[in-house]
Amino acid sequence: MAGRLAVIGAGLMGSGIAQVAAQAGWSVTLRDLDGAAVQRGLAAIRGSLERFATKGTLPADQLDPILDRITPTTDLAAAADADLVVEAVFERLDVKQEVFRELDRLCRPGTVLATNTSAIPVTQIAAATSRPESVVGTHFFSPVPMMKLCELVRGLATSDATLATARDFAEQLGKTCVVVNRDVAGFVTTRLITAFVVEAVRLVESGVISAEDLDTACRLGFGHPMGPLATADLTGVDILLHAARNIHTDTADGKFFPPELMQRMVSAGRLGRKSGRGFYRYGDRT
Repeated sequence: MAGRLAVIGAGLMGSGIAQVAAQAGWSVTLRDLDGAAVQRGLAAIRGSLERFATKGTLPADQLDPILDRITPTTDLAAAADADLVVEAVFERLDVKQEVFRELDRLCRPGTVLATNTSAIPVTQIAAATSRPESVVGTHFFSPVPMMKLCELVRGLATSDATLATARDFAEQLGKTCVVVNRDVAGFVTTRLITAFVVEAVRLVESGVISAEDLDTACRLGFGHPMGPLATADLTGVDILLHAARNIHTDTADGKFFPPELMQRMVSAGRLGRKSGRGFYRYGDRT
């Protein structure tokens, strides 16, 4: 049964989670640090819904009711009445711990506190709270309205009840869930794609193959819908760089150490589709 959801972070992931939850009948509070960020998130949601309506996969008369179920705010205290909170802020441990420290103070006992982290161990995030049993990983995939997978991640103390609530929530949103029973850095999906992308970048960086040919090889040879470098551009080269660093820090496994090319691209602002240029160029942006 749908309830009250608070989404902390109105970026690509947060707005996507808010959208699918509102479509499923949840009353959603969408919070970010400033009003402009929240409005960008709402605009992204409206644009996504309008595209679905244009394609005929969503009745046009449902757009306004869905949007009416989303309440924008810059006040974290608005999460206090939520039945479930999903954090989708910047992928850095100290930032996430600060959010969870405040949520622990604000939210009533029994509220499930979920993190959409793709690489940081849930146990480390939960350590900022007095209720680690109520903290769980709900790793959605981008774009959230299109992707069907949700990776549920147990922290060391995550209770069975918390995991069951998170599964029920994700399944109400139309997602298929897999459960990661031990929250190693990167979990399963991010660990696999990061290792794949890092090795792909190394091959391109060393002149073995072009980015285009590497992606073509993966599409036609492995049946992937897109190659690892196009995936990096879609996800954000900076996001995968952070993931690689987090996993390498946790594991000291050299295969996750980010190649110099990735680091230079991020320093130069070549972040992928969102900046207009990554391993490929997009639109007329440079």
